[in-house]
Amino acid sequence: MKNIRNFSIIAHIDHGKSTLSDRLIQATHIISDRDFKDQILDSMDIERERGITIKSQTVCLPYTAKDGKDYFLNLIDTPGHVDFSYEVSRALASCEGALLLVDASQGVEAQTLANLYLALEHDLEIIPVINKIDLPSADVERVRNQIEDDLGLDPETAILASAKEGIGIEDVLEGTVTRLPPPSSADPEAPLKALIFDSHYDAFRGTIVHFRIYQGRIRPGDMIMFMSNRAAYKVEEVGLFQIDRIPQKELTAGQVGYMIAGIKTVSDTRCGDTITLKGQSCEIPMPGFRETKPVVFSSVYPVASDGYEDLTIALEKLKLNDASLIYEKDSSVALGFGFRCGFLGLLHLEVVQERLEREYDLSLILTAPSVQYEIVMNDGSTLIIDNPALYPDPSGIMLTKEPFIRASIIVPDRYMGAVMKLCLERRGINKNYQYLTSNRLEMIFELPLAEVIYDFYDKLKTVTQGYGSFDYDISDYRDTDMVKLDILINGERVDALSQLVHRERAVDRGRHACKKLRDEIPRQMFKIAIQGAIGGKIVSRSTVSPFRKDVTAKCYGGDITRKRKLLEKQKKGKKRMKMVGKVMIPQAAFLSVLKGEND
Repeated sequence: MKNIRNFSIIAHIDHGKSTLSDRLIQATHIISDRDFKDQILDSMDIERERGITIKSQTVCLPYTAKDGKDYFLNLIDTPGHVDFSYEVSRALASCEGALLLVDASQGVEAQTLANLYLALEHDLEIIPVINKIDLPSADVERVRNQIEDDLGLDPETAILASAKEGIGIEDVLEGTVTRLPPPSSADPEAPLKALIFDSHYDAFRGTIVHFRIYQGRIRPGDMIMFMSNRAAYKVEEVGLFQIDRIPQKELTAGQVGYMIAGIKTVSDTRCGDTITLKGQSCEIPMPGFRETKPVVFSSVYPVASDGYEDLTIALEKLKLNDASLIYEKDSSVALGFGFRCGFLGLLHLEVVQERLEREYDLSLILTAPSVQYEIVMNDGSTLIIDNPALYPDPSGIMLTKEPFIRASIIVPDRYMGAVMKLCLERRGINKNYQYLTSNRLEMIFELPLAEVIYDFYDKLKTVTQGYGSFDYDISDYRDTDMVKLDILINGERVDALSQLVHRERAVDRGRHACKKLRDEIPRQMFKIAIQGAIGGKIVSRSTVSPFRKDVTAKCYGGDITRKRKLLEKQKKGKKRMKMVGKVMIPQAAFLSVLKGEND
């Protein structure tokens, strides 16, 4: 156990975490140069394209240190986005130390702070690493000062590195061995206690569980049990991750590895759950386990109605690889049959949409994202709804509550006014702000989650010219004045375009939707009225002008009444056409309503 190090790399988005992982893998020669590719731990195309880690990975790196001893370094990679903060916390719970990566040109950002606090909660040893020192804009001294002032860490112990150029990689490996502690002494003979920090689905072997053992040992043939749901399985294979899976005869306390036990669904293996032996179980499970709860909801429909079966199959397969995705059947008058899905956040929604479209070749329409509202009725009963179609009659509602978040925004002080204006426009409450350095400050706001999921992050990046960084956690539910905004096209309500919005924002949101739809809906031979309505009150309107045939072209002179007669005749025809004419709403129209108000 003295020669094992379990560590993670934590950083803000795009500070070079995946690149550093690549260099560590190359330096320990667990994969040949011929088989190596950039972002080797990122298994999905979407991760490579966006440069973000969505699905965390694990790799065991054998390393011979300068003292001549052989060590096993278990790198537990973590997702980098706020949507996956629970998975990050479980991965950190499996480690004894962490490399805190800071970009030499960008400096300390919001998620750097958030991840540091998360690591300190788990009492991890922190090694600061200043990355990207080769950039012309790198300012190492400024970043050292930020590490001392903002993070409270010793800047002299920071390792200087450039993962892209391979500078300082040996120092990082040596620092991991000398400065991070080995797994704390645990009895390999005690009853098995292991923490699940991830899992993924293999079409041939079933669910492959990623876990860290705290006490005891596990071998093929053992009967294990998950403590949250009491599900029992027989272990078929255990082993280590070295890019490929390397089977072992047994894994003991302190090690990180995988287990295959014929588990058919990923949802049985919950992140944060405790594995123990059936019949010889440990007394108490690992602390910190909770069910992952979706916070953003949207309905997914196939563009063509005959694509429903394909969408059903695709969601079933995707659910095997993503236990945090939840869905149930849904239907819409305008869009037919589909599914109401729950996501961890807006990035998770985008990832699921892209995977369905790419991996399963589907064309999809998504409705406007929504959050869960608590509605207290006059009779005292409470409804929890996330779908505008289920919104009850307003006359029977006593009280509506919506979820709030506590947001931490770090910006240079010259953008303070712009950020303040943006947050107050989104019904934010300024709780506190403090200077981290002479010109950088952290602003704490309480914001409604519904205002954040719309386009808040894009707007924040715009008003701060890319320098603003943002992190949040869900706080509580608070009273709100919520209304249902319906979109009517030629007097008919389109249920897929309905939204639940705050009364103050309803008119703006209605105007935005009408304007976008007017630009997207193709013109017809009759006038198309697009209206935003709250109950029976119209709050916004746009009109798609009709095509107009020049019926007076054959009139060349004569009395004006001849022209009027022809125009009146045309008017009657258009009125009759409007009564029987149907408006086809293209897919782009639904998507345009989801986009920001100034796009």
